Amino acid sequence: MMEFDKELLTKMYYRMNQARFFEEKVAWLFSRGQVHGTTHLSMGQEGSAVGACLALDEGDLVSLTHRGHSQAIGFGLDVKLMMAEFLGKETGYCKGKGGSMHIADLKSGNIGANGVVGGGYPLSCGAALTQKYKKTGKVVLCFAGDGSTNEGNFHESLNLASVWKLPVIFYVENNLYGMSTPIEKHMNIENISDRAAAYGIPGLTIDGNDIIEVYKIVRKARQYAHSGKGPVLIESKTYRYNGHSKSDAQVYRSKEEVEAWRQKDPITRFERYLEEDKVMLPDQMVQIKEAAYQSIEDAVEFAKNSPEPPVTAVLEDVYA
Repeated sequence: MMEFDKELLTKMYYRMNQARFFEEKVAWLFSRGQVHGTTHLSMGQEGSAVGACLALDEGDLVSLTHRGHSQAIGFGLDVKLMMAEFLGKETGYCKGKGGSMHIADLKSGNIGANGVVGGGYPLSCGAALTQKYKKTGKVVLCFAGDGSTNEGNFHESLNLASVWKLPVIFYVENNLYGMSTPIEKHMNIENISDRAAAYGIPGLTIDGNDIIEVYKIVRKARQYAHSGKGPVLIESKTYRYNGHSKSDAQVYRSKEEVEAWRQKDPITRFERYLEEDKVMLPDQMVQIKEAAYQSIEDAVEFAKNSPEPPVTAVLEDVYA
């Protein structure tokens, strides 16, 4: 428990609350018609995303999914630049051209969120191969969703990473549904991590709503990959409270099921842990939560006051 100092635990709590408030604000902005298109919320998955990112070392890389807000915040991205990107402003991470599903920041090691299901697997292998060739000692954390593990990209990437012993952690957030399809209807195994055996690599299934367990396991996986032994597959079992996207009527699951998972909320569970272990007093947690909330309010103001991209920039940053 020595590595769980108060600074780390405070950062966990702050970033989980930041992620929750960010997405609540995103949902509110959509409801007011201030943003068009769609977005994919991850409320309920904050422990999985934040815990995994904080288990990395400085300089490690990460690739994100289309449901990547919590992942980006967990990795330490600036919520002001994220909100500006979300609102299509020039000050956003991708100058307002990427939007919700494509937040990237190569300078910090975020090689990008990806709107393609399973699109991050081969990109992460490429990034990991670079680290191996250059002997940087860095590891790549590849976020993915449960539905993507039926894609060819998943199997080809795990095979490649295994054969070449690439320093990559394949981190699958299993929220039980691929869009509206329950997992038991699209795969005939109990745990996604069982698929690791086919590629001769370690596979583990963890409680994604327990940020402490997430941190411990990803930390061990990071050490394993860093040592040159190759990749690890981690299945993080968690749940999204919202639909697949903002247009999802959620007719495929019951309100009772959603409520049962709300009782396992990662933020609430972590608050109990902090109280029971006397890490923080209730008023200290309130202060951290208020600071997280204010950071999102400030991010919205920053984004709203930021300039729109000029029309002349439409062909900039285009590669062929």
